[in-house]
Amino acid sequence: MGEAPEVIAVGEPLIALLAGGPAPLADVEAFSRHVAGAEANMAVGLARLGHRALYVGRVGDDGFGRAIVRRLRGEGVDVTGVVVDAGRRTGLMVRERRALGPSEVLYYRAGSAGSGLGPADIEAVSASFVGARWLQVTGITPALSDSAHEAVLRAIELARASDVSVCFDVNLRRRLWSDEEAAGRLHPIAVGADLVFGDADELAVVAGVAPTPDGLDAARSLRASGSGSVIIKRGAAGATLVGEGLPVEAPAVAVGRVVDTVGAGDAFCAGYLAALLDGLDPTAALRWGNGCAAAALSVEGDLIGLPTRVELERLTGDPGTDTIR
Repeated sequence: MGEAPEVIAVGEPLIALLAGGPAPLADVEAFSRHVAGAEANMAVGLARLGHRALYVGRVGDDGFGRAIVRRLRGEGVDVTGVVVDAGRRTGLMVRERRALGPSEVLYYRAGSAGSGLGPADIEAVSASFVGARWLQVTGITPALSDSAHEAVLRAIELARASDVSVCFDVNLRRRLWSDEEAAGRLHPIAVGADLVFGDADELAVVAGVAPTPDGLDAARSLRASGSGSVIIKRGAAGATLVGEGLPVEAPAVAVGRVVDTVGAGDAFCAGYLAALLDGLDPTAALRWGNGCAAAALSVEGDLIGLPTRVELERLTGDPGTDTIR
């Protein structure tokens, strides 16, 4: 038997088909295939940074599902919590690329294997909570189905019973539900979490307050309601930690050319959590998060740009790194 996981991630892994060139979806003829899903991205990000992650989710008994399991296993993620569902198909996301303006994203996940996640899937890995340090969940899974929502709640219950900290990344998906529906399910999760991630808009929805550009009002509202530290992801402006004392800010790592923004927020969370697992302070954790986000922005696909520890040290300029000449 191997070592217990440090982090348990619960969610829906997807296959993303990314348009081969910048054009309207109606005119795209070729796509590249990528493994995706916020929680899967974070699990891989943690594994590349040297930490043990267990992934809990469902895939279909199809080629896409097998590709997901193989990729996660190949990245060093523990996939013993992944169920292959013979009665459902693996979820699919299709993304176009635009040189100007927002890109269209299509989801084919209604009735997917991931939406079939339930409390029994969490119970099957309950022993793994003993000795784990963090449970990682997002606001996506509770939107998929009632059973998936119940699975997240059961995972949080087991985490609390095992003295495992809870990390919650809002990841609001308005294609899945309305802001009102999201707030109803996500607010209780956020105010019970030890660590909450989100951009200013997402945090405002979950907190039930009017949005502000800096996100501070929403973060403070969540803190007053019971949330632990709140991290405001601010894109090119960096990130802000709202916890005990004054807010802590860290600038973004400059990116010469942004290739693909999808997955950068997940990469940030992986970097931040990895720093905490290493015992680093919040300022260093913000720096690691920003470095991982920058690496993800520089390439296509959700997983390809996630950095190793050496690559992250080079990006953040931490002492002791080699100079690339």
